[in-house]
Amino acid sequence: MTPLLLASQSASRRAMLTAAGVAFDATAAGVDEDAAKASLSGSKPRDLADALAELKAVKVGLRHPDRLVLGSDSVVALADGTLLDKPDSREQAADHLARMSGTRHELWSAAVIVEAGRPVWRHVEAAKMHVRPLSPAFIDWYLDREWPAISGCVGCYRIEGPGAQLFTRIEGSQFTVLGLPLLNVLDYLRIRGVIPT
Repeated sequence: MTPLLLASQSASRRAMLTAAGVAFDATAAGVDEDAAKASLSGSKPRDLADALAELKAVKVGLRHPDRLVLGSDSVVALADGTLLDKPDSREQAADHLARMSGTRHELWSAAVIVEAGRPVWRHVEAAKMHVRPLSPAFIDWYLDREWPAISGCVGCYRIEGPGAQLFTRIEGSQFTVLGLPLLNVLDYLRIRGVIPT
């Protein structure tokens, strides 16, 4: 049994940890995100990402008190303060992309580690995402290639694929954009002796 348990089934988060050489197990958190977001309505994007990451980690951590449990979440905030959720349909994804077209938005990614069901470490950071003007024809082309794969992606993009074409500039860590402030997580895992120093 590995010390680290990832409270997520996110393919990108699993891929990041695997590529970094971190041994871990993964399990779904089983959190009702819609209900959680409703209860946290009015929170700042940073605080919402942090609270959701903690909720996931604590829920799994209470079931596995002998493990370090990593929870993570990401929130997209448009310039006008609107928060975007994962799209429910291709039509909603097209609407999200049209709203982001030619603007800058922020993507907040949070990570919380719990031990014995209690938070012992956390980190939250943002990336600034500059979206180029997107024509309706491009949005159709993009969704022909990426839907439904992006249905689980807040912001409707995977920058490791065709989603890179959406942007003129990204300020911040690629790991943050992928959904986990990985370098900071690795620092803490070294402190805890989970990975070599």
